Amino acid sequence: MQDTIEKPAVEHRVGDLLREWRQRRRLSQLDLALEAGISQRHLSFVESGRALPSRDMVLKLADNLEVPLRQRNRLLLAAGYAPSFPERPLEDPALRPAMEAVRLVLDGHAPNPAIAIDRHWTMLAANSAIAPLLEGIEDPSLLAPPVNALRLSLHPKGLAPRILNLEEWRAHVLERLRQLNDRVADPALEALEKELAAYPAGRGPKPRPSPTSMIAVPLRLKLGDAELAFITTTTIFGAPLDVTLSEIAIESFFPADEATARFLRGIGE
Repeated sequence: MQDTIEKPAVEHRVGDLLREWRQRRRLSQLDLALEAGISQRHLSFVESGRALPSRDMVLKLADNLEVPLRQRNRLLLAAGYAPSFPERPLEDPALRPAMEAVRLVLDGHAPNPAIAIDRHWTMLAANSAIAPLLEGIEDPSLLAPPVNALRLSLHPKGLAPRILNLEEWRAHVLERLRQLNDRVADPALEALEKELAAYPAGRGPKPRPSPTSMIAVPLRLKLGDAELAFITTTTIFGAPLDVTLSEIAIESFFPADEATARFLRGIGE
């Protein structure tokens, strides 16, 4: 009887991970094989653990599947290879030019608010226009580092009592988190989504959309006697090769009406 040689468990693991990412992207084996320029049979062998992909093949499949850099390193490790993408701390000198660029964008956006966030929506930096919006938060612990921007916005002792369209904004935030986690598969984001969904405020039906809502979901805030309205944009680095840098985003707030623009110009003077 011929001896059976056990394949290393790592082979099955990388195949499982690749299959999970393919299914997350809603691609068939044939779809992915055609995009990657390989046979469906070979991809099937990789996913089942009957074949161990080369380093280049792992990276090629990950690229076709738009796998985040952090998870590409995980795929490489699962296949028995060293990670390709470094993960430097924010204080690393190599990231200094990038962090200086972040600060320039934040400061240049004033008097409009802007924040820099990491993959878990932890605030890394903010410009001077953010502080006035956060004055008088009921629970000061929400402003103690590390500050989670989404928790701060929906917490009943955070910004939630000031959000005039809380039902609409809450639904937008939760849907955005679902879509993000569908792309990156991060358990911490899944836990954050469950936490935010459990907050009691904002569970009512969505109000009728305003004219601004027809182009983007606005954030409507009550600040003293002023009623402010913002639309947001997200900026990320192009072609990052560092895990930390790839996960930094800048969330910029723009006035959705002239009254908000005047208010922001006033506090910026």
